[in-house]
Amino acid sequence: PAKGKLSAGGEKMTEFTFSTGAKSAAGVKVILTSGSGINAGKFISEEEAAALRAAVRKQKFDGKAGTFAEIFNGKIRIVAAGTGARPNALDLQILGGKLYKKISGEETAAVFIPADKKNPLSAGETAAGIALGIELGGYRFDKYFTKKPADSYPKLEKVEFLSETQIDDKEFAANRALANAVRYARDLCNEPANNLTPEIYAADIKRLDYLGIDVTVLDEAKLHDLGMDMLLSVAQGSVNSPRVAVLQWKGRKDAKEFDLGLVGKGVTFDSGGISLKPAANMGDMKGDMTGSAVVVAAIKAAALQKLPVNVVGVVGLVENMPSGSATRPGDIVRSMSGQTVEIVNTDAEGRLVLGDCLWYIQEKFGVKKIIDVATLTGSTMMTFGFEYAGLFANDDKLAAELTACGETSGEKLWRLPINAEYDKLMDSDIADMKNTGPRLAGGITAACFLQRFIKEGVKWAHLDIAGVDKDDKGHPLTPKGATGFGVRVLNCLLRKTK
Repeated sequence: PAKGKLSAGGEKMTEFTFSTGAKSAAGVKVILTSGSGINAGKFISEEEAAALRAAVRKQKFDGKAGTFAEIFNGKIRIVAAGTGARPNALDLQILGGKLYKKISGEETAAVFIPADKKNPLSAGETAAGIALGIELGGYRFDKYFTKKPADSYPKLEKVEFLSETQIDDKEFAANRALANAVRYARDLCNEPANNLTPEIYAADIKRLDYLGIDVTVLDEAKLHDLGMDMLLSVAQGSVNSPRVAVLQWKGRKDAKEFDLGLVGKGVTFDSGGISLKPAANMGDMKGDMTGSAVVVAAIKAAALQKLPVNVVGVVGLVENMPSGSATRPGDIVRSMSGQTVEIVNTDAEGRLVLGDCLWYIQEKFGVKKIIDVATLTGSTMMTFGFEYAGLFANDDKLAAELTACGETSGEKLWRLPINAEYDKLMDSDIADMKNTGPRLAGGITAACFLQRFIKEGVKWAHLDIAGVDKDDKGHPLTPKGATGFGVRVLNCLLRKTK
């Protein structure tokens, strides 16, 4: 692709159809079941059903969630897919992700949803869960391959859902919009930094105007006028000038106030600046803008789903590089809030970007509830590995809502403390604060730094997604590479907002 332009990565999505009929000419037929019994109705012939039941016995298939048994009669593959007893939406999404791997070699597939008293979800909800899993598990970022053999790509193009009862596709439409947004976030995070500078990134966000999202891009001159000197100090060592993108989705046009504000860290490449990072794995720092991608994608999902909420997002887009003009350790900068910050380590840059963006969203829009998202600290990753994101909050109800959404979506959050004792560790001898504290409790002290930019009476939560932003192994819903962690959590919260 030409430099300066983004092209489609994981944008191609599967076609899904719904029917109450039993006939299908798909290349592979899938029958859902919560046990070892096969209730195929007229979906397959009696002869095929008998063969499948024999395979179920031979393969000791019992219908546990995410397990399979199958036959191939020379013409068509038939797969029994276990839902487990009383599956929830996440169980079915995971099943869909696993199912994708089994059927991606076929161009078409049909999934039969029999009546099952053990499944508390409707046929429509079941189809929606599996479809979301297929879309998340089937994501790929192949745009930069030029010599990859054609037969190494998945073939699946169409999945048909069939049921004995009418399928309501309302929930499917919401899930398809969510999948689109998650895949968009992953595309952004997988882009190399040379093709996703702050300027290019901001221009791509601006394209979301077509969805009815009001997007404003603040350039470097405007950021100087606003006094965002913390954010600017991070960018001053790079030849790529910074941007701040502001996205507004007003699903409640009769209301002026915003229900929620979102802030994202968008460091398009983080070398560490003068406090240079080690060379090993530095290439992963193209993903230090994941928090911003999650915020942008969450607002895109809200627009696609036409959610009746008012949400505003602010993402700070910068590149942190060492050069003769870069910020030095020991420098003191003034934030938009007026507070001064001693720069102890230029690799503690994300909080500087977030601090100014947090202040801006409160000053400009008067938001009373804010969530920020960032790949902020290695300390949080050392605490949770690749399983949980760190959650910090000044409001118990907001923290509980986010935790519940994490359980529902499979993007798990764990709350950590912030208090006055930790906050004192951020005091500076020569300024109002310093940008990093002692080595221990680094994730907590980073959150304390951010809290200093939250006005009294504002409910606030901080999600530190370092460690869960990337999957090096691959799982049913997150193929190797960028995960887009957080989009589903925020979508869950926005769908519950009234």
